[in-house]
Amino acid sequence: MKNFIFISPNFPTNYWMFCRELKKNGLNVLGIGDQPYDELSDDLKNSLNEYYKVDNLENDDQVYRAVAFLIYKHGRIDWLESNNEYWLERDARLRTDFNITTGFQAADIPHIKYKSKMKEYYKRAGIPVARYHLVDGLEGCLEFAGKVGYPIVAKPDNGVGASHTFKIKDDEEMERFFELKWPDTPYIMEEFVNGEVNSYDAIIDSNGEPMFETGNVTPMSIMDIVNNKDNSIYYILKNLPNDTRLAGRATVKSFGVRSRFVHFEFFRLTKDQEGLGRKGDLVALEVNMRPCGGFTPDMIDFAHNTDVYKIWADMVAFDRSTMPVGENAYCAFAGRRDGKDFVMSHKDILDKYGSHIKMVNRIPDVLAEAMGNQMYVAVFDSQGELDAFYQDILRCNE
Repeated sequence: MKNFIFISPNFPTNYWMFCRELKKNGLNVLGIGDQPYDELSDDLKNSLNEYYKVDNLENDDQVYRAVAFLIYKHGRIDWLESNNEYWLERDARLRTDFNITTGFQAADIPHIKYKSKMKEYYKRAGIPVARYHLVDGLEGCLEFAGKVGYPIVAKPDNGVGASHTFKIKDDEEMERFFELKWPDTPYIMEEFVNGEVNSYDAIIDSNGEPMFETGNVTPMSIMDIVNNKDNSIYYILKNLPNDTRLAGRATVKSFGVRSRFVHFEFFRLTKDQEGLGRKGDLVALEVNMRPCGGFTPDMIDFAHNTDVYKIWADMVAFDRSTMPVGENAYCAFAGRRDGKDFVMSHKDILDKYGSHIKMVNRIPDVLAEAMGNQMYVAVFDSQGELDAFYQDILRCNE
């Protein structure tokens, strides 16, 4: 029996389903987390063979000792994974420390976590990248701005999501950025790309071949959602465009991805941009070597009438899956921000779109900054129905 350590199986709250499918496939599923066992959901408890509680998942030494104990008790660990961007680096260190070879190692981290280093691998895949500058002093950054023009986007070179991302519009804001940025944190500056985010989401087997592929579109900038405390929308595509499929597969090969769920992000240009391409072309944004966040795996299931939790667990256990994919549809996410005067009440939404809605939930505070506070997930057959849903659900009184 293979031993699988799942780090933080209780968060996000839907990740217990990864554990459920692993256990169904005959793996010995061992969880490590900092939530008391009695507070875990019954679904998660039933999906684990053992749970080791640490005082704090941020404490590397405690997690290291937890892995060592589970090895002592259960023998060699075959897999260790969190499927979580936040723990990606430590997952790799633990694999390296305990000779767990099924996943990225510590030496792999720079090119999959640092935005500046990702660019070379995107270029090798034949995908254009925005010009960039690693932040040094004000003079060097002003020189870069003079070369590419404003606006400029600045963000931590190794960051999660849109946290502490700046859109800089002139020299005065550039000076302000140096007052606000985190000290002792490397930042990257990039020319602004006029585009909407398109993703390639896939489960990749041990030979680097896709077992399942889809994609999503984010019409609004996550940076603007966070900085402006705006509503959040994105949707799973009914059909993955061929250029996104080809770009995603080329990126898989360039980065040497094997045995992973991945979420690669591209800009689709909304107008011609010198040095990057024509309107409609794809430009590299960043790679994420884990599933798209939040409830996106569930949305993928709704859009394609399938079960990506099972496909992923089948990849782990068998390196193949017979899980079918059914009829395709669009699956929309809308995250409404508290405090806005929306035209449609919660009851109005349920009355009008109840037959389409698949999930209604409050969003955990830790995710609310980027996703809003109240979420609605709904499925539609056409782009027109999708667009009308967004117009209705996000319209505010003037």
